[in-house]
Amino acid sequence: VEMRSPVIIAGTPSTIEYAGAEYINAMAEVAAHKYDIPIAIHLDHFEDVEAIKSNIDIGFKSCMIDASKLEFEKNIAKVKEVVDYAHKFDATVEAELGIMASTDEDTHDDDPEKRVLTNEDIREFFTEPAEAKEFAERTKCDALAVCFGTMHGIYAEPPVLDIDRVKELREAIPDDTRIVMHGASGVEFDQVQNAITAGCSKVNYYSYMAKATTKFVADKVAETDGKIAYHELQEAAYEFMKGYAKDVIKAFKNGK
Repeated sequence: VEMRSPVIIAGTPSTIEYAGAEYINAMAEVAAHKYDIPIAIHLDHFEDVEAIKSNIDIGFKSCMIDASKLEFEKNIAKVKEVVDYAHKFDATVEAELGIMASTDEDTHDDDPEKRVLTNEDIREFFTEPAEAKEFAERTKCDALAVCFGTMHGIYAEPPVLDIDRVKELREAIPDDTRIVMHGASGVEFDQVQNAITAGCSKVNYYSYMAKATTKFVADKVAETDGKIAYHELQEAAYEFMKGYAKDVIKAFKNGK
């Protein structure tokens, strides 16, 4: 609200299960009526179609079905099933094409095959514009997460984004399908801004903010010799993360 910016709060399957979908939906409804900015809660990296349907029934209006590990046709089929259901409830659907690589510090899944990836390694996962065009046209998804140099978790080396690929993807994909950038934390703000200018409409940001907040909490406990009350620690962590998020939002507003 202070930044006058729309915001999407995303939760992974384990997050939603832990906090309770009904509670999250109720809090979001209160916030949406209380404040005059667009607010959305989003099911992030869900792979279970029935879990998505259940949460849409509860009231979620934004979801991601991540079938990117499947081969092309199976990915399309799974996404179409979710789109057909979600659109009946005016809910939007995000899909993924071109696997978003993970590292050991990725919070999205527990894949034992995670590895530290160089920029050259990440290139093997890049999304092809022609495939993205066919995928978006056939699935009618509202947003498409694509790979062009980012990954989940903590980077092994400073990431380098293929901005020309973003432009090619934006040109190829239908105008009403938004391009999504995952793994934005850890990327220099100017690179993210270039990606936004090139066509990214939704940017996911978490890992580095979480890491910074964890360090803040540890420092706060040490600074107070462990005598800080838990609710005071929570409040301090909240204020720290809020300030961090404001800096991110300011950068990603991209001068608007």
